[in-house]
Amino acid sequence: MPEFGKEVAIIGAGIVGASAALYLKRAGLNVTVIDPLPPGTATSFGNAGMVRHDCNVPVAIPGMLRQVPGWLTDPLGPLVLRPHYALKAAPWLLRWIRAGRMDIVNRAADALLNLHKGNLGCYRDLVGGPTFEALIREVGGIQVWESDAVGTSDRITAEINERQGVVTEPLARSDLERLLPGISNIAKRGLLYPHNAHTINPHRLVMAIADRVRLAGGVFEAERVLKIIPRDSAGYTLMTNTANRKADAVIIAAGAWSNRLLKPLGAELPLETERGYHLMIPSPSIELPMPVQMKNRGFALSPMEHGLRLAGTVEIAGLEAPPDERRSEILLTHARALFPDLKGGEPTSWMGFRPSLPDSVPAIGEVRGHRSLFVATGHGHTGMIGGGSTGRLIAELVTANRTHIDPAPYSPSRF
Repeated sequence: MPEFGKEVAIIGAGIVGASAALYLKRAGLNVTVIDPLPPGTATSFGNAGMVRHDCNVPVAIPGMLRQVPGWLTDPLGPLVLRPHYALKAAPWLLRWIRAGRMDIVNRAADALLNLHKGNLGCYRDLVGGPTFEALIREVGGIQVWESDAVGTSDRITAEINERQGVVTEPLARSDLERLLPGISNIAKRGLLYPHNAHTINPHRLVMAIADRVRLAGGVFEAERVLKIIPRDSAGYTLMTNTANRKADAVIIAAGAWSNRLLKPLGAELPLETERGYHLMIPSPSIELPMPVQMKNRGFALSPMEHGLRLAGTVEIAGLEAPPDERRSEILLTHARALFPDLKGGEPTSWMGFRPSLPDSVPAIGEVRGHRSLFVATGHGHTGMIGGGSTGRLIAELVTANRTHIDPAPYSPSRF
């Protein structure tokens, strides 16, 4: 049992916060999760549903960095930098570019694989076998390219996969036609990750974990934390929009909003918001056997229980700018370029805020200079992929138990 006491407050009710809450309840602690929104209804709601345990390559790698100027000038490209936000984003973007050095890339790849390789097991443990089988499909995933040419980023990814023992199978055009009937001839080649998995409803997965937290005696409070105040003795007072709450330990799992609580404490992270969009198509005319990522266009098509989800793109515009509905419409343009026969019911659009650190490795651990204040944020594109294992790791750190993986690569003190 930890020395600080038994009252733990978790700020954020997404996949990370809910997973941490259940692991901490199982450790015998009193847990309160604080979020103005219901569990799983913010960033965890609208992602592509990937829970692949072999997700191992950071975003910033040399070949990809060389493509950025072209993406920024292409109105259909996967990356947008809003002009009004460019100056504010510049320091983060420079750190992101520096993170593309191969020594940093290789360290990040090892950290990502170690965090993600046990994630499916964590989800099975968190929700139980029957719910796991109902919500998660271990059927693989496919990446496709519009060119036969193998670029630098593809070569680096292949080298990392080989070094780490990640299993992939190259797919020729004939293989794509066999696995994905109706795929257009713009797809020239592909790569199968046979051991990938996805959830058919990310929101329901978070809700299943949250339900178990409640059954174990955990509490969810619909409040917004405005400030974290260290107490003179030990622990913290959380000033919310409706009350002051005391906790012996605090975990900030507030995603892209985490810095609003860390900055007043002098513990700000180099965290930026990669806004992502999805378009949900009910009753689609095509049936995909597994998720398909179109690598050069930066989006994925994921089969869900309630339709086909088109998800992706990156928009650097901060937390306040309104959504750009054109980004969702572009997803449909790309999807129909890949599957010309795609039709369906009236689509619905969504935008969420990915919390991203320059090296793509989340910050998980105790905040330097603030005893019993922890963070679990900065997952970027891999929140669902690493949410369960992050919850387990942060719970192990809070309870001072032996950790199932080395926590050092994720320490917020590395910045």
